[in-house]
This record gives sequence, structure tokens and C-alpha cells, in this order.
Amino acid sequence: MTQQQKETIIKMRRDGCSYSRIAADLSISENTVKSFCRRNNLGGAYAGRGVKKEVIICRQCGTPIAQTVGVKQKLFCSDKCRLAWWNDHPEAVNRKALYTFVCPRCSREFVSYGNRRRKYCSRDCYMQERFGNRREGGDRE
Repeated sequence: MTQQQKETIIKMRRDGCSYSRIAADLSISENTVKSFCRRNNLGGAYAGRGVKKEVIICRQCGTPIAQTVGVKQKLFCSDKCRLAWWNDHPEAVNRKALYTFVCPRCSREFVSYGNRRRKYCSRDCYMQERFGNRREGGDRE
């Protein structure tokens, strides 16, 4: 095996290539590739596949975050940082479920987030519409 083939094997293993893929690309035996990788600590199931090489930093605290291949990219190091960042940046929320209504009681226009069946602008308007002002005797005014 040449020095160039050895360097190619190392690079391809770190990129996550299998023994059979490397052997086919270099036109050498798969067992030769396996034994070279094991002697040089490049063995195991797709060595180097578990962690991405680029470093992502937490948006809130700036701590480097270890990323996993095949999993959605992490933007925060913890739930605590994630919640703190979203609480500090409400303008970044992409609110798609905004509904505009007119209250049947006070005729005021209001916006509801996530509830397209809402009718009243507030609980007070709902209570007034439903029950009115009741006296101690239970009669409406």
C-alpha cells in the first residue's frame, strides 16, 4: 500500500466512508483497508461519523455545542438557554396563526393567536354577554 493510499484511507474514514467504499475507490482489498484502519484507530462503524466538524455556538451564552450527524442542528446548549433567548427575542417568533375578529358585545376589533373560533375580546365581555349583570336575587338588570 502506498503512502498516498494510506492518506486517502484516513481522509475517507474521517469523512464517514465505509471499508467497502474505500476499497472500491482505491482498487484494493476490503480486508486491507480494515486492517489498516484498525491499526491506526480508524476502526468501528464509520469512524468520525458521530460528530460534525463545524463548531456551532449557543445563541444565548456562546458555549460551543457538539452536533450529531443525521439529527436536526442544535442552536442552544440547554433548554434554559433556549427559553431565555426566545423570551428576550419575541420579535423573532414567526406567528402564522393570527386571526382578527370583532367582539359581538363591545364591537372592538381584536387579534387571537391560535384560536380561530374565539368570539369575545375578553372574559369580561363574554361574562356580560352570557350572564349580564345579576343582582343578589338572581334577576338580570
